[in-house]
Amino acid sequence: MAAKKAEQALVDQWRDMLALHARTQCELDRALHQHGLCASDFEVLDVLAEGSGRGRAAGSKRGSSFRVQEISERVHLSQSALSRLIARLEKDGLVQRLMCPQDRRGVEVALTAKGRALHGEVLPVQRAVLTRMLAN
Repeated sequence: MAAKKAEQALVDQWRDMLALHARTQCELDRALHQHGLCASDFEVLDVLAEGSGRGRAAGSKRGSSFRVQEISERVHLSQSALSRLIARLEKDGLVQRLMCPQDRRGVEVALTAKGRALHGEVLPVQRAVLTRMLAN
């Protein structure tokens, strides 16, 4: 009996986490929509922006860039979904794809000046939603 209760508590906790994630994702999408972004778009911009703050690819004329696989590991999207998202961000002038200097077959992604500016504008909006939704 006690094992059943413990198991049910674990399942309830899991479902609560899923519900919180879903509510937060919806709130992020709603808040970012007025800036032309969804939560996944922002996550990619945020990963790229964080990379530039760490001095990634220091000394490079291009600034900070990540291989698509590195971004995929951080934003939890499939490779194909991420490729479509990057194509859309590139079309909007927010990111650019570059040939990887270490492996000419590879592709790297970097923020453009427009992408960096939009990220800076939207960052407080995203962080405010996270603060509100995850406060407890």
